[in-house]
Amino acid sequence: MIFGIGTDLCAADRMAAKLQKPAFVQRVFSPAEQALLNERGGTHRAETAAANFAAKEAFLKAAGTGLGGFALTDLTVLRKESGAPYFVLTGPAAEWTAANALTPHLSLTHENGLACAFVILEQNK
Repeated sequence: MIFGIGTDLCAADRMAAKLQKPAFVQRVFSPAEQALLNERGGTHRAETAAANFAAKEAFLKAAGTGLGGFALTDLTVLRKESGAPYFVLTGPAAEWTAANALTPHLSLTHENGLACAFVILEQNK
């Protein structure tokens, strides 16, 4: 059963400017995400950051909490070897998801400087 659906859009050029601020990077991206971003250069870094940020906001919308529902660093977005994105949840986000028997599903795309994320929270009850 679907618990919630969320989507978000983020501009890569806006994210490129934000990535220049270490405080922003530390507040928004977990250490694992920071490592992922450091592996990617140029426009790929900004596109990945924009997609990850959009994924976090889409998750919060699907959860019904909006920004401030969980720490953004508790919503880590990584990629499988195939490139498929997935969440690694920690802290209160992981506890809330487990307590509500939820499985997050994530799809990301980017084109023409925009990154889009779509999240479905599936309830397993």
